Amino acid sequence: MSSFGEWTLLHGLPAFSYTMDQERDPRALWDPILDPPTRRHVVHLGNRRITLVADNFGRCDLFDEHTGLRWLTRGTGVSRIGELSTAGSTAERLFGPTFAVVRVADERVSLERTVLCPEGEQPWVLIRLRVRNLTGEPVRLALTEEWESRPAEVRLISGPVPAADPGLELELVGGERTRSGRLTVTLDLETETIVEFRHGLLTEGAAGFEGAGFEESLGKLVARLPRAHAVQAPEAEREIPWHAALLTGGACADGVLGGHTLDQGSCYSFRHGFNGAARDPLQHALPLVYTEPDLALSVLRNTCAWGSPDGDLPYALRPDKSPWTDLFRPSDQNLWTLWLGVEYLAATGDVRAFGEAVPYHPVHAAEAVPLGENLRRQFRFFADVVGRGEHGHVRMLNADWNDLAISMSGVPREEMIEHGESVLNSAMAAWVLPRYAALAERLGDHATGAEARKLGEELRDLVAGEWNGRWFRRAYGPGAVVGEDDLWLEVQPWAILCGAASPVQARGLLERIEDTAAAGSPLGARVRWPAAPGADGAIWYAINMTLVWAAAAHAPELGWAWWRRMSLAAHAAAYPDVWEGTLSGPDAYLPPESVRPGRTWDLVGLGVAMQAYPVANLHAHAQPLLAYLRLLGVEPDISGALRIGGGASFESRVLSVGAVLHGGRPA
Repeated sequence: MSSFGEWTLLHGLPAFSYTMDQERDPRALWDPILDPPTRRHVVHLGNRRITLVADNFGRCDLFDEHTGLRWLTRGTGVSRIGELSTAGSTAERLFGPTFAVVRVADERVSLERTVLCPEGEQPWVLIRLRVRNLTGEPVRLALTEEWESRPAEVRLISGPVPAADPGLELELVGGERTRSGRLTVTLDLETETIVEFRHGLLTEGAAGFEGAGFEESLGKLVARLPRAHAVQAPEAEREIPWHAALLTGGACADGVLGGHTLDQGSCYSFRHGFNGAARDPLQHALPLVYTEPDLALSVLRNTCAWGSPDGDLPYALRPDKSPWTDLFRPSDQNLWTLWLGVEYLAATGDVRAFGEAVPYHPVHAAEAVPLGENLRRQFRFFADVVGRGEHGHVRMLNADWNDLAISMSGVPREEMIEHGESVLNSAMAAWVLPRYAALAERLGDHATGAEARKLGEELRDLVAGEWNGRWFRRAYGPGAVVGEDDLWLEVQPWAILCGAASPVQARGLLERIEDTAAAGSPLGARVRWPAAPGADGAIWYAINMTLVWAAAAHAPELGWAWWRRMSLAAHAAAYPDVWEGTLSGPDAYLPPESVRPGRTWDLVGLGVAMQAYPVANLHAHAQPLLAYLRLLGVEPDISGALRIGGGASFESRVLSVGAVLHGGRPA
């Protein structure tokens, strides 16, 4: 049971009733580390353009990533009737999948305020006010809606700084519109009435108002959110649609590169000002293939547009969407692009999408090429430029999935950058490349398909040779083997998934992980065991997702148990007084033996901290959603076809899986 409130239903959708009085309850105070302690708790909601940040004080922020990382408003949005206000700590507050509700009342009147992100790409929010007369006699009331413009641009690392007003407007629906941010309506009220306002970039979004009304949006929301039921994990019924809504609420139509962004959010975007790494939007889009495939394709196209004509992807984008390449140069990013392409084609059969042109980042002044050609160039970059090292494994460069893999390896940095090899990358490539080969062949490129399949098979055999009797080794450096005496979790699931582990090895390894890296941890397996001196042994969503997936075929009882540890319910049960993890979370949690169990990491010496903005990381929503699908056996097979199992249920507009095991493609 969370100290902050409890789950409920609203409009037939999962919602959270926030009941804590944060101004009096000492449990409300928390430390962002880089900023002063605060009692403010937020949840991020959205559509495909605008992000609504609703808080426990009944106020709102609006964020827009259309042309850059910018706050449109901060800590504003309030409705008033006389002394009655929707801003405060004792009002009834509810957070829904794309809306926030505040209810207040005095002896004369009750006021219910709902701020909704309408379905679609509207760059504004809809405010519905339901006013009820409690006196039994007609009354005249002055109803005021007020938003204060506090725009800010997020600077790289250093954070938000004040910016010019982007053109915000407030409109009484069907009436007056103003740039002042304040409108007052006189009500002659007998019983009850509804008043609606819009606030945001109204001129930009004017063409899309029709069909974006309150009832229409709620109806579309109910229709698009997936439904789930699992005897093995009852919380899935509530959390699967919740995760799907908060995941898609992080999307934004990209006015510079086209398509949609779907970046990590959290401290990366909202506090430190970058969209990265490139692998992350690709990971986040994977489950969308089975709920909103058009959005998954749009994210794939957008992320491909980050790159250069030689197939290289930058580590991240700066706040102005220019490439950021002077921090990390990871060696795994092309694999994620190929994987999302594979997943999309297997699920949809949409070959035509791979013939549509995708631009390159404007800094390259290069001609657009078809999506299939963009992916082929990315494969070439991975095979020819990233390449392989002395032991035949994929080169590390200065990072693989783990940004700090080199610094944690114990090998001198420059030597590792020059000669280091990632068994993790080899294992992942051994799963991705045969499936990409099937995609290439389906597009008529049999030579690339044959090369990708051969490379994948060679890497799988090399990974099989890294079994040391307990687990798979992690990496190689000059004269050094990483992961001989300690278990690095990242590589283990991929070694199982790519077929490098025999069934006996796979089952034994999964049980060993449960007894070591996952032991005593209510939220999942630690990324490293035993933890190195000074390391935190964090629990990462992205790695626990692959762990659940690997267990699905070899130890499904462990897979379901690990999925439940990824749930919001598990965090609330273990850490009821910690807001992060209640409705959303970071990309990783600290383990029970850490100084801040159930909270998240910081690198104060570098001026960055997930703890500075520990919610709205899209891994917290994408990874449980994808892991659930993998437990149901939904995945591309080695031929590029979609495999479906069962054992629990899932239903979206494009995929239906029943509890009875079966196979084949979705109808």
